[in-house]
Amino acid sequence: MIGEKVRHYRFSSGMNMTELAKRAGVAKSYISNIERDIQKNPSIQVLEKISEVLDIEVHMLLAETSRETAQESLAVDDEWQSLIIEAMNSGISKDNFKDFISYNRWKMQQN
Repeated sequence: MIGEKVRHYRFSSGMNMTELAKRAGVAKSYISNIERDIQKNPSIQVLEKISEVLDIEVHMLLAETSRETAQESLAVDDEWQSLIIEAMNSGISKDNFKDFISYNRWKMQQN
C-alpha cells in the first residue's frame, strides 16, 4: 500500500527511482523494496525524507485508500503530526497507544 503510493507520487512528479533515492538520501534498493511492497513498514524518518522530496505530506503515504475517499477533507494538523512522531520516536508502540486510548475512554466514563 505505501509502496503503491510512493510509486504513484514519484511518477506524478516525473522522477525516476534513482533521483528520488539520491535526493532523499535513501538507498535506491530500499526505495525499490518499498515500491514492490517487500519493505512494508519503512520508518517514519524514511517516509519523511521521501515525502519531502515528493513535496507531499507524510500522511498521504500512510492513509488507507478506503479511508482517503471517505475522509478526503480531513487533514491532520501539524501539532498532531508532531505528537505522533514524538510518541513513535520515544518508543511508544501502537499497542501502547491503543491501551492509552482505552484507558482514557474508561477514565472519561468514570467522570
